[in-house]
Amino acid sequence: MSADALAVLESLPAGGAVALGGDEWPGVADPDVLRAQIADWLGQYANPGTRRTYAYALGLPIAWADALGAAVATPTSPQRPPAAAAGPLHALAWFRWCAGRGMDPRAATGTDVKAWLHLLDAGGAQRRTRQRMLSTLSALYGHLTEAGVVPANPAALNRARLGLSTSARDASPTVRLTAAQLKALLVGAARLHYSRDPQVARLYALRAVAFVGLLTLGLRISELVGLDRADLLRSGGEDVLRVLGKGGVHREVYVTALARDALDAYLAERDRVGGTAAPARRGRTAAGGSPMIATRGGGRCSRVDLYSLLRRIAAGAGPALDGLADRVHPHALRHAYVTIALEQDARIQHVQADVGHATIATTQHYDRGRRTRDTTAADLVAEAIVAAPEPG
Repeated sequence: MSADALAVLESLPAGGAVALGGDEWPGVADPDVLRAQIADWLGQYANPGTRRTYAYALGLPIAWADALGAAVATPTSPQRPPAAAAGPLHALAWFRWCAGRGMDPRAATGTDVKAWLHLLDAGGAQRRTRQRMLSTLSALYGHLTEAGVVPANPAALNRARLGLSTSARDASPTVRLTAAQLKALLVGAARLHYSRDPQVARLYALRAVAFVGLLTLGLRISELVGLDRADLLRSGGEDVLRVLGKGGVHREVYVTALARDALDAYLAERDRVGGTAAPARRGRTAAGGSPMIATRGGGRCSRVDLYSLLRRIAAGAGPALDGLADRVHPHALRHAYVTIALEQDARIQHVQADVGHATIATTQHYDRGRRTRDTTAADLVAEAIVAAPEPG
């Protein structure tokens, strides 16, 4: 494989850049082997959002990570994927940091990892960012250890001593949105000006409302982006979304009347504008490859596009979002789902199952096989939003 298949060494730190040619990777004698080992690990994750998150922390091109899937061999490409977007921590992504020092990542020690973490701290990385990046590193080296590539996991460090323990978490920095503010976002999504063409403007407005409606179900943005129309189906007599969550685990998310009405209106208009004679019915394979939330041309929207759309909606949502619009992001709506559900006295086990959390620290294991419409907080959250006063 050529170096073009993994442009991990682009934009090395100033003064530390190494001129590359052929398959060179500074400090690595067998770059093709290392690439294959990384692909073997990253390709185990079925969720594309998980692969992208890990790729970013390591310094891998996102396009390269997107080419991977479960049990997929190391990808090849005739053209170089785009480099990760440069940011304040760009040069401190793990593989770039190792390459800038001419060090094979497989030779890293705990001392190297601690030095890297201290540089991240000095570079302005927040505690949660460092926790996440260390977790990524630990997952990678855990796999390499099991595969016999490295003798031990250098990222298996004492997190309490590093100030990165998850047992004493900081209060969440995520802005807390109320039911009234979620309602303002839904109203703002419908009112926002999208195009001079009335037909396109209506389609985009309905899409924006459907997008916000789906976020009120507590979905992760990566889960929402990955949804196809075929993932909306009937199960046990109820409308549900079959969502692919973290770790490649599917769960069923009950669709509220609020979200269902928004989706129905958007999908019907999309079919009408697109000239679809017979819209695919829910859960049928004919809609299997069609994204739930699509671009004008029918393609899959990116997380960046939808993030920007939500910011626009928040900015135009009126007084209810004054002073908060620039802090609204998709996770804030997921956070709101949890807080509103608990305020409505939903059982925490039900909320856990709704949003796909792996564990709850102080509650017993929840039996997912016994889930019914009565064991979801979705309707409680939707009722709170509907009952909220109209935005001014």
